[in-house]
Amino acid sequence: MPHRFVPLIGLVSTLLVIASFGGPATAQTLGRSKLVSSPRTAEARLDLQGTWSFATATPFERPAKFAHKAVLTDEDIAELEREAAKVANQDEGRQRGTVADLERAFNDFWYDFGKRAAATRQSSIVVDQPNGRIPELTADGRARADARAAARKKKGAADDPEDRTLAERCLIGFNAGPPLVPSATNNHIQIVQTPDYVMILNEAVRDARVVPLDGRPRLPPHIRRWQGDPRGRWEGDTLVVETTNLTEKNLPRGASVDVMLVERIWRTGTDTLMYEFTLTDPNTWTRPWTGRIPLERAAGEIYEYACHEGNYAMSGILTGARAEERRAAGAK
Repeated sequence: MPHRFVPLIGLVSTLLVIASFGGPATAQTLGRSKLVSSPRTAEARLDLQGTWSFATATPFERPAKFAHKAVLTDEDIAELEREAAKVANQDEGRQRGTVADLERAFNDFWYDFGKRAAATRQSSIVVDQPNGRIPELTADGRARADARAAARKKKGAADDPEDRTLAERCLIGFNAGPPLVPSATNNHIQIVQTPDYVMILNEAVRDARVVPLDGRPRLPPHIRRWQGDPRGRWEGDTLVVETTNLTEKNLPRGASVDVMLVERIWRTGTDTLMYEFTLTDPNTWTRPWTGRIPLERAAGEIYEYACHEGNYAMSGILTGARAEERRAAGAK
């Protein structure tokens, strides 16, 4: 990870305490409970404002060991959190100057791994389809995935700056999405509301998604944006954001440019929200699929994220690639 991150002093990185749900829980019912009484804005809309953490130890897709479990037991959660603690505590025993030390780039202080499983007990962020995993690719989706892999192999991973990811180039946050997906660090958003807009600020690279609520028409299909063209509305006390017009340079999980993203956010407690997203793209997957992440209020503000100003890693990556090529050529 080639960025130089700003420390997140005062931000809470743990997840979550939300309302418990009556009756047997399933992937379809997890997170559906809503508050009868919730904070309101002056316009009587549900107040979602604040700084929120989406860090979690819950895996994105359901691991094989939990194959038939949509909901985890106490023992499962303890095992998951023990594994998360190992990932979050790698400084002990590190030998300075080793490959493992250099490739990890940062020590534990700079990371923000989720250490607790979601309080909903869900076994994966993907809650639909029923097996907790992303659906199978269509023939078109598989062909595009194979073409991307072949292109990377042919060109190389670091021939030019453009070969590196958008996050490494400081163009967009590596977990900004959309949709939001927890990562190794910077797992915070800030939500600001006005009567006509909702702004979702991602901590990484400080990407701000400004979502209009006034029913304006969408941008024409040929205009593509880093985080798409969002349109929001309220369905009762749930904020619904529909996003199209994503650029081919920033598509979620190998989707096509025709992907439709629908996000829903609602309150589950005084200091908790639920974030849900559904991706629909018949060009890529055999069916739509849904993920869900509980959010917890963070105690503090989002600090400046320095990326372009200190991104010396890009020249280091390219210089290192050239050095490896010279070494390989000399060995022949």
